[in-house]
Amino acid sequence: MTRDILDEVDIHIQANLEDDLVKEALKTGVDLRQYSKQVETELQRIEQASIKDYIKESQNIASLHNQITACDSILERMEGMLSGFQSDLSSISSEIQTLQQQSVSMNVRLKNRQAVRSHLSQLVDELVVPGVMISVILDSPVTEQEFLEQLHELNNKINFAKELSFRETLACSDIQDIVDRLKIKAVSKIREFILQKIYSFRKPMTNYQIPQNTLLKYRFFFQFLLANERTVAKEIRDEYVDSMSKIYYSYFKSYSSRLLKVQYEEVADKDDLMGVEDTAKKGFFSKPSLKSRNTIFTLGQRGAVLVPTELEGPILIPHTAQRGDNRYPYETLFRSQHYALLDNGCREFLFLGDFFMVTGNSALDLFNSVMGKTLSMFLKNMSTYVSDCYDSIAVFLCIHIILRFRAITAKRTIPALDKYWDAVLELLWPRLELILEMNIQSIRNADPQKLGVLDTRPHYITRRYAEFSSAIVSINQTFPNERTNTLLGQLQIEVENFVLKMAAEFPSRRDQLIFLINNYDMLLSVLMERAADDSKEVEGFQQLLLARTQEFIEEVLSAPFGGMIAFVKEAESLIEKGQLDRLKNDEARITQLVRGFSTTWKQAVEALSQDVMRSFTNFKNGTSIIQGALTQLIQYYHGFHKVLNQPTFRSLAVRSELINLHHLMVEVKKHKPNF
Repeated sequence: MTRDILDEVDIHIQANLEDDLVKEALKTGVDLRQYSKQVETELQRIEQASIKDYIKESQNIASLHNQITACDSILERMEGMLSGFQSDLSSISSEIQTLQQQSVSMNVRLKNRQAVRSHLSQLVDELVVPGVMISVILDSPVTEQEFLEQLHELNNKINFAKELSFRETLACSDIQDIVDRLKIKAVSKIREFILQKIYSFRKPMTNYQIPQNTLLKYRFFFQFLLANERTVAKEIRDEYVDSMSKIYYSYFKSYSSRLLKVQYEEVADKDDLMGVEDTAKKGFFSKPSLKSRNTIFTLGQRGAVLVPTELEGPILIPHTAQRGDNRYPYETLFRSQHYALLDNGCREFLFLGDFFMVTGNSALDLFNSVMGKTLSMFLKNMSTYVSDCYDSIAVFLCIHIILRFRAITAKRTIPALDKYWDAVLELLWPRLELILEMNIQSIRNADPQKLGVLDTRPHYITRRYAEFSSAIVSINQTFPNERTNTLLGQLQIEVENFVLKMAAEFPSRRDQLIFLINNYDMLLSVLMERAADDSKEVEGFQQLLLARTQEFIEEVLSAPFGGMIAFVKEAESLIEKGQLDRLKNDEARITQLVRGFSTTWKQAVEALSQDVMRSFTNFKNGTSIIQGALTQLIQYYHGFHKVLNQPTFRSLAVRSELINLHHLMVEVKKHKPNF
């Protein structure tokens, strides 16, 4: 124990020795007891001074004490108030929580009541039949707007009543009786109104489109009947189909018969074929032929019927045409008749779909019920006409009218007439093929010796073919058809054979070539007026014309210049073989050729030009042949020069008498006719 105390004292002493003041005193050798007294005296002095300061500030300290005491009381009161506030807030928070729970509960009850109220209100509204509805359905005309509005409301109530009856709602029985009676009354009034409109179609001179438009305004009437009284809806539809079927049949039957009265009286018959002689005689009792058989094969203005403005133009009015004593070809009547059918058919199909609410096959079946009788009559009339028709251009124009009308209905998305268009084409195409086969056969069987006097000018059968082919090709360009091209190809082959057969009747090759060139040239001239330059017909005859023209040029040059031409050809052949020396002994022959050409070439060229211009009917073609002949002549004479320039003939004195080639070309140009 004592040891511990000593250790603590030792530690304390050691700590004091570490003090800076003590260290300083030890260093300076100060007496520690004296230094301790000095420090104690200083502390007493400081204490006395401090006491004096406290006594001096005693009032302020007392005032501060009083203020602190007052603040303590105030803080104590505030603590009390805050404690009260805290207790109040805790009670308010519980009240708010209670109110919030009550609000949520009340909101749920409100929503439930509103939901029940909306359902109940709707149910009550649907169940209640207002007096306005009853009075309007019973008393107002069906054409009134308010009747239509109340009919919509009645339809909704009928549907709602049906729905409630499925749920076995007891309230439904309260209104079922009155709703049924209103439905019966509405059905009765609607039936009477629609049937009255349908019966109005039957009145003479009635424009049925006007009552149709009226019915479209009240298309909901039929929808109401279809939903609530199917037997009445079927009755109305059957009545409409029956009435409109008779109206269309009567209208188109009358219109078609009146159209035929303004058709041309002169029509083609089985003897009006391409290969028949113009002067062919008929029996005493046979009907007179066309004034000009060529008109059967000429398009003329008939193609205008396919121009869009004419194709979709107003239909013909027969009595107006009769009054003006106008007559029309069959295709014009056909266009008018079928455009009327197209226009009425499209409108009828749209009406049926809109009013009777049918689509797809149902719409097509209903349309056929209305228009079927009329379409059958059209096909029967077409079959009768086609069986005795020999006017191939009329048939072909009718085919293209149908093709264009079919495109129009496709553009309008009206499929109702598609089967009819196909049926008409099935009648027309075989007939066209038959007529073309008959014409092909007539050309094949044509006897040149029975076709009149031989003449190098274009033959009338060739002209018929040219006019006919150009007509068919020009029409076919807009709607190309391979069947047509095949038939035209067969016809072209027969015509080419016929021209060759006719040419063979001429005794001289020169006349044969003139005949061939005149016919080929005429064929091209007519074809190129209407057909495209790259058509097969044009290309074929161009090649034939070029070949025969070249042959003719050789033919006309052979008479005055045949010796020189033969010599040039022979010499050129020997030059190629390296055997030109075989002609070195022909000086007399060469001299004769040089002097003969120099003497007679001008007269020969003049005579050739006049002869060619007399031989060819087409001045332009004749001019072209003359130019070709003169060009060929210069080429031959140029070849003659080249041969005589060979070493074998350079020593010939007659070479000096050769005409200068440039001089010859200048002189020849003077003989070329100006075109």
